[in-house]
Amino acid sequence: MEIQKCTKANFDFILMNLNDYWEVKEYDQERYNTIKILHHPMMLFEFGSWAFTALIDNFVAAYLFGVLSFEMEEPHGYIHLIATHKNYKRQKLASKLFLHFETLARNQGCKYLKAITQSKNATSIAFHQNLGMQLLGEPNEEGIRVVKNYAGLFAGDRVVFHKSIQ
Repeated sequence: MEIQKCTKANFDFILMNLNDYWEVKEYDQERYNTIKILHHPMMLFEFGSWAFTALIDNFVAAYLFGVLSFEMEEPHGYIHLIATHKNYKRQKLASKLFLHFETLARNQGCKYLKAITQSKNATSIAFHQNLGMQLLGEPNEEGIRVVKNYAGLFAGDRVVFHKSIQ
């Protein structure tokens, strides 16, 4: 496995094969459309220094799109998307990409990492917790910590992850 910056060809391959990474059920068109929107080309063209692929025999087995932010109270790394191709699950590729991003963010002076998901995404919550990320906010009706109205009044609450990397 080799980690390298995401290329335009890698990005196009990911877009053409989104369902092989996210395994969206055929009937869940709303989720598929949301996933497509999250794969905005700015993640490659504007923030490409923080977009990585895990390649196995030149195949995009997993990827991570992130950004570094120096706008808030402390510099931090934000993990926007991280996914593994269905044929490469359970090989810890996403974890390796996460640790790669963590190291780079720390080397750039970031104090913590941040990620966001919805409270119904149990897989994402478990993944981020296994990497040492803490959930911010208050427990919702299901007992999952969320930040109320994080995504605005109409989009609602979000699970916000935080991990100190100092």
